[in-house]
Amino acid sequence: MVRNALFLAVACLATCLVTSLAAAEVDPLELAKESEARCTATAGDKPTPQLVMQKVKEAAALVEKDGRAAFAQFKGKDSPFLFCGTYIWIHDGDGKMQMHPIKPKMEGKDLLGLKDSKGKTFFVDMNAVAAAGGGWVDYQWPKPGEKEPVLKVSYVRQVKNGSETFIVGCGVYDLSLEEINKAGGK
Repeated sequence: MVRNALFLAVACLATCLVTSLAAAEVDPLELAKESEARCTATAGDKPTPQLVMQKVKEAAALVEKDGRAAFAQFKGKDSPFLFCGTYIWIHDGDGKMQMHPIKPKMEGKDLLGLKDSKGKTFFVDMNAVAAAGGGWVDYQWPKPGEKEPVLKVSYVRQVKNGSETFIVGCGVYDLSLEEINKAGGK
């Protein structure tokens, strides 16, 4: 009788745990919509080079400490890493997107061959700059909802967690190369 009661208690606990975990999972597309809405809501604030560098450094520290477990902190309506109309993304040393808060369908895609309108393989450049200590990479890319490419600059840093290498980055459209150069790059 005690054994049956113990079995029943364990079974009940396991069922509750599985149900709680299933309820806690968030649909990636819904989370992406939340993230995009947060970016849109903050788009009126102009990012500074210093703010972009600070956010990337903070994100890199989290990834270095917690690895993939940190990725959830970069998504959703309450993330402090969705700011001034932009966001943090993470790709790996092989050029595969590991975390994108707005476009989860990009995750797992190889980006090293991606070229801008002038033929620049900017993810190759991002990996090289990140491996050399971090910094800015400029390239031509259309703003969301537009067709014509314009200057986009991204700040990237490389971090390691265990055997994995990640590049943490953030890209913005409304900063000039002059503003970037004045701010420094590391």
